[in-house]
Amino acid sequence: MKLGNYIPSATYKLPKEYLQAALPALLVALIGLFIIYKYVDPEPPERVVMSISMEESNYKAYASIYQDLLKNHGIELELNPSKGVIEDIRRLKSDDPTQMALIQDGTGSAEGSQNLVSLGSLYYEAIWIICRCEKEVNHLQVLKGKKIAVGRDMSGTKTLAMALLGSSGISTENTKIFSIGNKEAADALRSGEVDVAIFVDIPDSPLIHDLLKEPSLRLANLDQAEGYAKRFPYLSHLTLSEGSLDIANNIPKSDVHMLASTTMLIVRDDLHPAIVNLMLRQLTIVHGGPSILNDKNRFPADLDDSFPLNKQAESYYKEGLPFLDKYLPFWMSTFVSRVLVLLLPLLALLIPIIKTIPQIYTWLVNRKIMGFYGELHFLEMQIEGNLEEHMIRKYGEELNAIDRKVNMMQLPISFAQHVYELKGNIDLVRSKLERLSKTFIEINSEFIPITV
Repeated sequence: MKLGNYIPSATYKLPKEYLQAALPALLVALIGLFIIYKYVDPEPPERVVMSISMEESNYKAYASIYQDLLKNHGIELELNPSKGVIEDIRRLKSDDPTQMALIQDGTGSAEGSQNLVSLGSLYYEAIWIICRCEKEVNHLQVLKGKKIAVGRDMSGTKTLAMALLGSSGISTENTKIFSIGNKEAADALRSGEVDVAIFVDIPDSPLIHDLLKEPSLRLANLDQAEGYAKRFPYLSHLTLSEGSLDIANNIPKSDVHMLASTTMLIVRDDLHPAIVNLMLRQLTIVHGGPSILNDKNRFPADLDDSFPLNKQAESYYKEGLPFLDKYLPFWMSTFVSRVLVLLLPLLALLIPIIKTIPQIYTWLVNRKIMGFYGELHFLEMQIEGNLEEHMIRKYGEELNAIDRKVNMMQLPISFAQHVYELKGNIDLVRSKLERLSKTFIEINSEFIPITV
C-alpha cells in the first residue's frame, strides 16, 4: 500500500477549516464586544454642562477654575447661568442637559433629592449679617421691625436668610423684607435704604471686606450660633478670629461667632463614573487648602445633609482615589477601567463560543474527508463501468489529483487515522485500476504503458 507523502505533524500551518470554524465565533465575539463596550459601559462624554447661579458671586469663579482643569483632560465644561440655586436644582431634575451644579447646603431640602446625589461639601460660605446700627447685634430677634435685605428670589442666600429669621420670630408680617442681594443690597445698606443685609459668601469676598471697613456698619456676633447650628444641621458654628479679615485695620475687632453653610457639588445620579472620579480629583486640588474658616484638607468632605452622597464619592472620602486614577492619566485610566469592566461579560460570552470551535472544526474536516471519499467512489464507479483505452490515463490522472489534494491537507495528528484510511482506499482504487488495465491489455493483446 502506498501512503504517498502525507506526514502528520504537530507543526503545521493553520488550516483553513480552523479559520472557517473560528470565524463565526470571532464575529459573534466582536459584535458582543461592540455592544458591551458601547452600551454596558459607554465611554465618558467629552462635554459636561454645569448650571451656575449668577446670584452667588464666587460660584462662577470656581466653575471657571474647574473649566480650565477639565480642559487639560479633554473634557469641555459648559457653564449655563441661572437665576439661583432653586433653578439649578430644577434643571437637574428636568430634561435639561445640565448634569451638575454648585448649591448651598440646606437650600435643596424643600425640592427633594429625587435623581440627584452629592459629590461632597467643598468650602464654607459664611452667613454675613451686617447691620447699620449703634449697638452690636448678638441676637437676631432685635432685628424685628427693621428693613432687611435677604437676597434675590430663588437664591440660596434668601432660602438660608428666611430660615434663620423665621426661627427668630421675624416674618414679612412684622418686618419689611427686601429681595435684593450682592451689590444692590450693599448699596442699599450704605445709603440707608435698608437697615440690615444678609449675604452668604466666602471670607475673601471684596464686597464683604469693603462693607466691614465702613465704621457705621457692624457684623452680627451671634451668641446663639451654636443653638442655630443644632436647630439647622446643615449650618456650622464658626468663630471668625479677631483681625483675620484685615490685620492692619483689625477687622473684625474681636472674635465673632457666626454661622456658615457649605457649598456642595450636586450631580445627576447617572453622571458617568469616569467624570465623577475626575471631578473628585479636581475638587481636591481646588478646595483642599486652608482658609480663614478651615484647616488644610478639611475639604472636600461628606458634610451635607440635603442630598445622598454618590457611592464613588463615599469610597473616595474613605479610601482615596481608585488605584488606576492615582497613577494613570484620565484617558488611560478610563480606557483600562472600561476594558476591565468588559472582561467578565466578554468571558461569559466567549467561553461557550470557544467550546464550539473544535466541534465545528471536526465537522468541517470530516465533511472534507467525506468529500474525497465521494470523489473516490464516483471515480471507482466510472472505472468499473467505462474502462476503455483512452480513459485509463484519464482515470489515473484523476486518482493522482485526489491523492495530491489529500497530501496537501494540513491537519493535526488527531486526524491521522482518518487520512491514512482515506489514502489506503485511494491505493485500493489505484490497484484496482492497474489490475483492470492489465486485464484490458491482455484481452486486446496490446501493451499500453500507463502512469498512475
